[in-house]
Amino acid sequence: MAGLSSPGIGSGLDINGLITKLMDVEKLPLKKLDTKEANHQAKLTAYGTLKGALSSLQTAVRGLATPTKFNTTKATAADAAVLSATTTSIAKPGSYGVEVTQLAESHKISAPPSAGAGFADPATAIGTGTLTMEFGTYDSGGNTFTLNANKAAKTITIDSTNNSLSGIRDAVNAANAGVAASIINDGSGYRLVLSSTTSGAENSLRITVNEGTGGTNTDTAGLSQLAYNPTAAAGSGKNMEQTVAAKSAILKIDGITITKPTNNIGDAISGLTLNLLKTNAGSPTQLTVARETTGVKTAVEDFVKSYNELAATMKDLGGYNFETQKGGLLLGDTALRSVQAQMRAIVSQQLPYADGGLSSTSDLGISFQKDGTLLLNSSKLDAVLADSTKNVGSLFATLGVTSDSLVSYAGSSASTRAGRYGINLTQAATRGTATGASALGATTVITAGVNDTLTLKLDGTTTTITLTPGSYSTSGLVAELQTRINSDSTYLGQGSKVTVALDGSSRLVLNSSRYGSTSNVEVTGGTATSGLFGASTSSVTGVDVAGEIGGVAASGAGQLLTGSGDASGLQLLIDGSGTGARGTVGFSFGIAYQLDKALDQMLGSTGSIATRTGGIDSSIKDIADQRSTLNLRLESIEKRYRAQFNALDGLIASMQQTSSYLTQQLANLPGTSSSN
Repeated sequence: MAGLSSPGIGSGLDINGLITKLMDVEKLPLKKLDTKEANHQAKLTAYGTLKGALSSLQTAVRGLATPTKFNTTKATAADAAVLSATTTSIAKPGSYGVEVTQLAESHKISAPPSAGAGFADPATAIGTGTLTMEFGTYDSGGNTFTLNANKAAKTITIDSTNNSLSGIRDAVNAANAGVAASIINDGSGYRLVLSSTTSGAENSLRITVNEGTGGTNTDTAGLSQLAYNPTAAAGSGKNMEQTVAAKSAILKIDGITITKPTNNIGDAISGLTLNLLKTNAGSPTQLTVARETTGVKTAVEDFVKSYNELAATMKDLGGYNFETQKGGLLLGDTALRSVQAQMRAIVSQQLPYADGGLSSTSDLGISFQKDGTLLLNSSKLDAVLADSTKNVGSLFATLGVTSDSLVSYAGSSASTRAGRYGINLTQAATRGTATGASALGATTVITAGVNDTLTLKLDGTTTTITLTPGSYSTSGLVAELQTRINSDSTYLGQGSKVTVALDGSSRLVLNSSRYGSTSNVEVTGGTATSGLFGASTSSVTGVDVAGEIGGVAASGAGQLLTGSGDASGLQLLIDGSGTGARGTVGFSFGIAYQLDKALDQMLGSTGSIATRTGGIDSSIKDIADQRSTLNLRLESIEKRYRAQFNALDGLIASMQQTSSYLTQQLANLPGTSSSN
């Protein structure tokens, strides 16, 4: 019998419907897998929500984990028109009366003098030779000039290529000599204006001219027109005119008179930089330095807000709603409970070695409520922030608080243990020095190619410097030597510097700016050695700080003392020369720091959340594999059903055909017809 083209046509059975219902039963395990996968996906979403809340808390926590966050101060002047001020992390709260009697100004001179006509054109040739720029102080009568020991002289060559007014201007500006040059047209002609780039009476200009063979150097002709020496007579070396006198800033702070070369003063009050704007002689203004608490308060508020948002998230995910009689997606989840317990333990702990007047968040006005959220008492927080004896940083950040003001916390390591450690010094750090054997004369002449080189070894590195030719007073030579050494490219590259001074016997002393055993200064040669230092120099290498932290020997490197034992990795910067007991340092890993590290672990690739989500991802993959296997099995089952029903369909169709045939045959038998 030919096959049937469509299931059930032969038998009249609804084979597709029957198979569909049978397969619905067979697919029940598949639906269970779908439900299981949906539950896993919901948990992944829940963990994603938890991670988001933890990340938000970590951002807020990091706003409190940095020690510098708590060292901010603000300076405010009662009269902001007189001065402004900025602070650094070492500034201390206080109040100061400030009276400005004179503002600093830079020295300015011009040529020709205003009594005569200016130069006809900027291209006008002036003369050739050299201009030597020096800086120093004139006495009130202009009779003497004292060189500034901290600024070296600069000689500028003027030849036929740059001897015009504009050429001289450009040559001066290109020399970086500490002098700015410009040309002004006052209506009668052009004038050259020279200005010291640094204000202050000690930075007054003196300009010496050397016109070479045949020149008088001081008259009013040629390059000598630019000579300026107020100690000389007009027309004999005092040929430029002073337009603005060099002045130093003069002020009183709490009645103490202070003179500085600039209106920007960074070393009058520790941690403050003053910017003088105008004078207020006779009417002092009050400068107040106070702790800047706004940023800290905002950071604490952000922390409490983020913690409470996390607490609410964890309650939703892991709690049970009795009204709806439904549990959260992470109800009973051990990872969630671990996070809750760890967060609460860190926030509620005591820090006995914080040494900042605060040992717990409750001291700051933060307390736990019954629902696991935090409550912030703003009034208590404000009171703590306003109390200069309280160090909020020691509560939140990893910090060491020292009792000696000349000892400061410089760092720690993961192996440092919280504790209070005594500090005892057996040796203070020193700097390397070199001292000449002979006193300097009143005047020293440096001649190019004769006695102008000096080879020295500074902090282990040797180089040769060349001094600028000229006649130097003792102070001028000190300034020249210090400038040449500190501007050497070799030393600039490694950060080495020296200070040059004269001792009580007028001998040159070179001091390295570094401290410790790597600090040394040696004069090893050069044509200027004997003239400046005599037959020899005595050199002393610096020594490292040495002592104990917590009764255990510490290692020293320069001024940095690093502990061992329980204080392993604890670093202290030791200032001053005092030895013996130097107070204590209380060291703690702050609460914000601990939270940040805990959150790093929780959110990391090996943390509890990653482990849990990794397990769920694996389960979802297993479900996908099971689904794939089950789908293959269902295909096989459906094929078998169809084969069986098709066979049944064919059998029933055959039986129906047989039945129809028999019925027809029986109907045709004799005697089966009806009679009339």
